[in-house]
Amino acid sequence: MNFAYGGTGVFPTLVPEPNMTTQIDFFQDIIHEKFYSGSDLNSSVALVSVAGNDYSYYTATNGSTQGWQPFITKVVSQLVMNMKRIHGVGVKKVVVTALLPPGCLPRSTITSSYQQCNGTINELLSFHNLLLQQAVIKLNNETKDSTFAIRDLYDAFMAVFKNKGENPGSSRFKNPLKPCCTGISTAYSCGSVDANGAKKYAVCDDPGASFFWDTVHPTQEGWRAVYSALLQEL
Repeated sequence: MNFAYGGTGVFPTLVPEPNMTTQIDFFQDIIHEKFYSGSDLNSSVALVSVAGNDYSYYTATNGSTQGWQPFITKVVSQLVMNMKRIHGVGVKKVVVTALLPPGCLPRSTITSSYQQCNGTINELLSFHNLLLQQAVIKLNNETKDSTFAIRDLYDAFMAVFKNKGENPGSSRFKNPLKPCCTGISTAYSCGSVDANGAKKYAVCDDPGASFFWDTVHPTQEGWRAVYSALLQEL
């Protein structure tokens, strides 16, 4: 069962939908209604997915440069509380995603004509993954077993970019940083139309040959390549 809402985060974001705390409330409501038995929960895995929408919100609301590290610490602290809460209701295995490389999203690589990742952004937000890794080690020490695990999307994405999907995985991307669907100018984005309904975006001939669909989301083939890179770890 999926409790996630697209565009949301650990805290409120620009998308007016339930944040992660409220999503876990919904999960708890279902447990209280006896929808799941204790053995159901005991044999379940919870995937806690964090895509970085909290950080997009911080940037959009003109957060200060000095405030980045304290904000990242705040996000990870709440994320860890959420993971403990899910475990506390009876789920024995809780898996959380590491943050993917945000500096490699097309909205960041457009300044280099989609030729290279923005190392400054990647380095800044790598603090999130470092704190998360430390927290998961601590949580597992406290629970005395490997209850909590990280799916390392950062390394999986970078592996695909480095070898253009050739290995690991079967997908091949000529330029993995270039999206398939883009606005015809910086004033427009994928899916934009003008007042008369005329298209203001272009779509590539073969979306399956692109890693990214638009400026933030991978294509299905893109995710397939990431999955292949994660297979050994899974």
